[in-house]
Amino acid sequence: MTGSKGEIEKLLGEGFAALNAGRLTEAASICQQILTLDRTRVEGHFLVGLVAAEMKDLRTAASAFGSVTKLDPKHTAAWAQLARVFMRLGQPARAEKALEEAVRIGTEDAVVEDLIGVVYSLLGDQKAAKAWYARAVAHAPHAPAFAVNLASALTFLGENEEGERVLGALLAKHDEIAQAHWLLSSLRRAENTERADNLAAQGARSGDAQSRAFLFYAAGKEYEDCEAWDRAFIAFEAGARAKRSIVQYDEASEEAMFRALEEVFTPEWAARTAASCDDPSPIFVVGQPRTGTTLIERIITSHSAVESAGELQQFGLSVRRLSENPGRERWSAEGARASANVDPKALGEEYLRASSAMRQGAPRFVDKLPGNYLYIPLILKALPNARVVHLTREPMDACFASYKQL
Repeated sequence: MTGSKGEIEKLLGEGFAALNAGRLTEAASICQQILTLDRTRVEGHFLVGLVAAEMKDLRTAASAFGSVTKLDPKHTAAWAQLARVFMRLGQPARAEKALEEAVRIGTEDAVVEDLIGVVYSLLGDQKAAKAWYARAVAHAPHAPAFAVNLASALTFLGENEEGERVLGALLAKHDEIAQAHWLLSSLRRAENTERADNLAAQGARSGDAQSRAFLFYAAGKEYEDCEAWDRAFIAFEAGARAKRSIVQYDEASEEAMFRALEEVFTPEWAARTAASCDDPSPIFVVGQPRTGTTLIERIITSHSAVESAGELQQFGLSVRRLSENPGRERWSAEGARASANVDPKALGEEYLRASSAMRQGAPRFVDKLPGNYLYIPLILKALPNARVVHLTREPMDACFASYKQL
């Protein structure tokens, strides 16, 4: 069945309007009508992908965006959306290939440029992410979300002065952007409590839980700067409650993951003979967050033969690429069991390949992702000549320091 061009255009307009308004069931129904009228309509398949992604039906989203790329191989937005969906499905190798196509084809659309930056960030390449966010901001200087993403990347990369400049310019026009206030509070030390008072008041008025969390955590940090300890704790507590209300945390799955780690990575597993990657260049600094990993990284990289590669996602992503059951979660009981059979040599080589873009040429480099402690058995098996610096801290200190971080 085919419909008139005008009829399909009308349905597309209604479908995108429903999607933007959050009426996902209505949008999905319109998608069916469009594709019933014309199975080859590119915009129809693209809309299906967007709606399915919002509904967390990632398999359908991947299929829909894949259909777009077959009907129109130069559809940059579809390749970029497909890359993000593959990351959400725990398939980084396929995400990389889709992203490569998006970059190869290119775009001048700020929305797509920002999306490409998001996928690079998910893949752990913050430098590439920053470059694409900067392009998005250049093409759409009045879009707050793009500026926030750029500032986040700058902050992650330690380019604090530029990050502060971007945030200052943004907040001068959009004081309501809660995440921008939170980022800015981390970049400078408060000299008085005036701004913290305003942030706390703004947080109390906000009806959005995520915004409340950003604002109260920003206020808490600035109160702490001014040694207003009681007000700082009240703000942190309010921020934590707001954040907890929207966090989907499965304690049983977390416990199952740690049980699986104990069951899988045994002395017998470690004693298995297998070829490995002999490269001695990586130095992994690991531990719970807020245990001093940044300080230790700075001490180690003060040596002329060592450089910092930042907090790389590459080891975990490499495990998922080579695992038979990567799953959607970055690390899970199923992922731990599947990873036990990964070829150690291939894993070491894949990690070095994936992290090469973050290196500058020094003989050794530091990978300072605290959460890599979960992969220590695999690191030692795949890269036996690498060094692992595992930091610990008094539990209450570590927990309270983490409590104060959003």
